[in-house]
Amino acid sequence: MNKNLQIATVGGGCFWCTEAVFQEVKGVEKVVSGYSGGNAPGKPTYREICSGLTGYAEVIQITFNTDVISYEDILVIFMTTHDPTTLNQQGADRGTQYRSVIYYHNDYQQKIAEEVLEQIQPYYNDKIVTEISALNIFYDAEKEHQNYYRDHKRQGYCTFVIEPKLSKLRKLHADKLKLQGA
Repeated sequence: MNKNLQIATVGGGCFWCTEAVFQEVKGVEKVVSGYSGGNAPGKPTYREICSGLTGYAEVIQITFNTDVISYEDILVIFMTTHDPTTLNQQGADRGTQYRSVIYYHNDYQQKIAEEVLEQIQPYYNDKIVTEISALNIFYDAEKEHQNYYRDHKRQGYCTFVIEPKLSKLRKLHADKLKLQGA
């Protein structure tokens, strides 16, 4: 069976959080944590990203089947499972590497991103500060950052930071979730 696969690239703070959210979404085939939006030469490391000096953001690339979920739905889930109104910050994570950002892959994705931000704005008291930019380059993060929540569910960060985001996902988007164990 042919699948209509597309890629979305977004950053909403720590990539461990956004990765965990989208791994539960129906139609999502793969989620890869990585880095984008920077200007430092060469492939950055996690340590370099954490310095905040590279310009790179922690992002995820989502491979999704458009026969099951739309790019618009991907963005609505993204915009409602993190705080798009805090500049360069998600919770205690602060710095440009934690900015809220949508990297579009083509003109269609840019148009949809702009429309979704406009539609979502009335639901927030503060102004949405999510950056919308063309994807320049994407680097996969190191192996230990892939599937982080699945591999470390009992760690404090996972319990106190990621699980509330998953609860929000399950409450707001129950109809978009994979069946348990899928």
